[in-house]
Amino acid sequence: MSFLKKERDTLEELMPGFDARLQEIPLAQMESKGNPGIALFREFGGPGLLVSREYGGKEANQLQMVRVQRAMASRSPSLALATNMHSCTVAAVPPCDATADLLKRIASEGLYLASGFADGQPRKSILRPSMEVERSEGGWILSGRKKPVSLSESMDYLTASVLLPGDDERGDELALVTIPAEAEGITVTPYGNDQILCGAENNDVVLNKVFVGDEYISYFGGPDQLNEALSTAFLWFECFVSASYLGAASALVERVLCARRGNETERMRLLTLTESTMMAIEGVATSIMHGHGEEVDVARALYVRYGTQRAIEEITQHAAELLGGVSYLESNEVSTLLAACRALAFHPPSRVSITPALDTFMLGEPLVIP
Repeated sequence: MSFLKKERDTLEELMPGFDARLQEIPLAQMESKGNPGIALFREFGGPGLLVSREYGGKEANQLQMVRVQRAMASRSPSLALATNMHSCTVAAVPPCDATADLLKRIASEGLYLASGFADGQPRKSILRPSMEVERSEGGWILSGRKKPVSLSESMDYLTASVLLPGDDERGDELALVTIPAEAEGITVTPYGNDQILCGAENNDVVLNKVFVGDEYISYFGGPDQLNEALSTAFLWFECFVSASYLGAASALVERVLCARRGNETERMRLLTLTESTMMAIEGVATSIMHGHGEEVDVARALYVRYGTQRAIEEITQHAAELLGGVSYLESNEVSTLLAACRALAFHPPSRVSITPALDTFMLGEPLVIP
């Protein structure tokens, strides 16, 4: 079958044998707690995909990675979403004194970075994290919580966004801290719905007076303006997360094609929308490869992300209808994939929250992420 061939060929090129192993595992097992795909991703060198060859990694480019994310999500949405957070962090983290050594260890030891960027607080800006910070000799002491945090049960390091107070001239700075998972004061507790994407290890991570040395702090700059570092982070995330959820929707399309459900016209309608959406995502990936990181590029990435959300709604509803009610009732796979695909709308920034900012941006105002 030519559907998803490009994506799975790319995955095979970068991680030979990995996709074949994923095929052997039932979807229900991949989407449950203890998802074996997370350990397999580590075994096949996945954590080092975006690490440069200089540091021992595979140095995959952005176009390859969106194809990898789609291919993995077609086997397991939970696996793609969990590893997506690791990959985005590796790709977009600003440098700090410990960066080079950490990247080398990620490539050589298969270390996982869990991403604690969200606070899980509705109507609160993701660029103004609520973590409490206190200056200490040689670093900072942090208290607070991050939720939901993917890979929280397999993480070797927790990365978390914090707002650090600056001097009168600089003002507050958004920063990313990197903390060993076994550090004193870190605890992991269950969070949220245990039925949707629970194979991604989404949990609540609590920090209680955790010390972070200055060498493990990367700076994004002020939270009120999209600088190069923040733009890069948004571009990577929106691109990869869109490809991941489209991959989950593609799993339903693939089932329609394999079962020859509907007629040629119905199947072509599904394929046209699915593949044109992937082409838009690949356009964003190509833009990143060419070094674009301006406000307009972030806006375009957001347009594609929200366009992907709408496309996925139509793709999944149409695919489920073609697969039929009996398929929905007799197998949990269709309902599992339908629920997983809907979660793209829940990732910040939400379409509703950012609509005013995108509207004024088109009229010439700066783009401000709510």
